[in-house]
Amino acid sequence: MSLIPARRTGRRGVRRRFTRRDLLVLGALLGLPVLLDVTIVWGPTLASVALSFTSWDGVGDIRWAGTRNYENLFTAYPPFWPAARHNLLWLAFLGLVAAPFGLLLAVLVDRGVRFSRFYQSTLYMPVVLSLAVVGFITQLIFSRDQGALNAILGDTASPTDWLGDPDLNIWVVLLAAAWRHTGYVMILYLAGLKAVDPSLKEAAAIDGAGEAQTFFRIVLPTLRPVNVVVGVITVIESLRAFDIVYAVNHGRNGLELLSVLVTDNIIGEAARIGFGSAIAVVLLTVSLGFVVTYLVQELRGEKNR
Repeated sequence: MSLIPARRTGRRGVRRRFTRRDLLVLGALLGLPVLLDVTIVWGPTLASVALSFTSWDGVGDIRWAGTRNYENLFTAYPPFWPAARHNLLWLAFLGLVAAPFGLLLAVLVDRGVRFSRFYQSTLYMPVVLSLAVVGFITQLIFSRDQGALNAILGDTASPTDWLGDPDLNIWVVLLAAAWRHTGYVMILYLAGLKAVDPSLKEAAAIDGAGEAQTFFRIVLPTLRPVNVVVGVITVIESLRAFDIVYAVNHGRNGLELLSVLVTDNIIGEAARIGFGSAIAVVLLTVSLGFVVTYLVQELRGEKNR
């Protein structure tokens, strides 16, 4: 019998030395995503911030303009404030109408009504469509001369110009965007409702709580993580909205959005890259405001738990 003790493995305090192969794998797994993120996201972002203080048409020399682009944007550029109001209206409509309606549909489907699978698939179907396709569908339905809605209404003598009237087209487009957003929200809440512990509902029912009390005091607080995700998605959808209004009328005549103004000034006939970058920086600042607020609330919530 050997008296030599067995060699211990995995001693505490002993550092494991990485081989060259390990370093190459770590570099590939961590370095490449970071490099892509810097190249695709942060590089253009910082370049836009720098260009927003310059005057450049994309061909000639880059000239320093200071804050003149921002001054002209806030005081001498008429489409800016209507576009900002439309973005805020977009956010309010999706957040206060589409998202609650998606929650309502999720609750109804979660109750196990007949043909719930059919309803779930039908309501989710618009989500797989891009907003550009939704814009084309909107044109087919609400077009003045050949639209399906005016044909159904029989309004041929003086048809309603749903997409050409600035007082109507923004609401028509918001309705189309909400049609797509509602299905996405419904699926998110439906997944959250499936994860709610049934014993919580049973305990509330034993205590004499009604369905409304059980939902608002038990189920809805349990859905807080889903509420956060829905809120973030709603903000993103509201600020990045572009293709649906561009497909309808190129984002003009009552459908101005900040993203459309950025495109028109950077790649349009004007080719005012510095000025368009200033609009992009404003949009970035608004986005960061929501993101920072969300992160601060989440960090405070983690400390209080």
